[in-house]
Amino acid sequence: MKLPLTVACWDYDRTRALFDGRIEIEGCAPNFLSLPVEETFFRALRGEEFDIAELSLSSYAMLRSRGQSPYTAVPVFLSRMFRHSAIYVNKASGIRQPADLVGRTVGVPEYQLTAPVWVRGILEDEYGVKPADLRWRSGGVEQPGRHEKVALHLPAEIEIAPIAADDTLNQALLDGRIDALIAPRAPTAFVQGRPEVGRLFADFRGVEKAYFAKTGIFPIMHVVGIRNRLVEQHPWLAASVLKAFTLAKDHALRELSEVAALKLTLPWLASEVEESVAAMGRDFWRYGVADNGSALNAFLRYHYRQGLSARAMTIADLFAPTTLEQVRV
Repeated sequence: MKLPLTVACWDYDRTRALFDGRIEIEGCAPNFLSLPVEETFFRALRGEEFDIAELSLSSYAMLRSRGQSPYTAVPVFLSRMFRHSAIYVNKASGIRQPADLVGRTVGVPEYQLTAPVWVRGILEDEYGVKPADLRWRSGGVEQPGRHEKVALHLPAEIEIAPIAADDTLNQALLDGRIDALIAPRAPTAFVQGRPEVGRLFADFRGVEKAYFAKTGIFPIMHVVGIRNRLVEQHPWLAASVLKAFTLAKDHALRELSEVAALKLTLPWLASEVEESVAAMGRDFWRYGVADNGSALNAFLRYHYRQGLSARAMTIADLFAPTTLEQVRV
């Protein structure tokens, strides 16, 4: 009898072969739920509703460091993204370069979100701007009333406060009540082309390519977690989940290179793939720990240094032991 599982993640190209059954999780009968990432995170961490779930790397690491995570992760990185593009500024603030952020008021949807963790780490490592150099304000970007999903225990030197219960960070940025915003999603003011709002790094692609060339880091945003009791009861499960998700991702990468008829609705898809391969290698979206040490170690260093992890952790602390090595043929 196959193991029944409820699996919640977004419907990416790299998960589609799992959703439609072309690739199976060995020994399992999964029921896939395609949910926006914010809903998956909330329901997984508040209600522990799913057997397998896409998880915020930061939220997971916080709970894991405290021994409170209901899930054990496997090194499947469903979301990766360079985050220089995630810094938005009110143009009247006079912020033109990272050093101009010092002493400014900066909004974040939640301080512990993975994207701001990476941005703060990069600002400190690459530009000498420390988290304590900024004044932080948290809240919903588009809707009032957003709160931290996981309780924070930040260093005393970090100044952070929520915005008003009826306010949004988008409006605060537009009005100039905050000088900048760090967020995974672009605020409506930027999307609508409002002249008051722009990116700190206008040429973010060039900056991000230079960052990768220097560091070899392609930032990791999300992992896949399996309910702890399932990992304990079925020692084979974690490796089988990693294998299936990896096969689905590899299938998606192959389809990107199909030029007889473009699989994705992007006119210059072939040139985008060629440029990515030239800069980052053929498997530019690697799963597993072997080829992701630089990114994972940088994240763990940032997370602990920013006061989000309760203890300094290693890569081995994050993932199911059976996924730390993979078979080679």
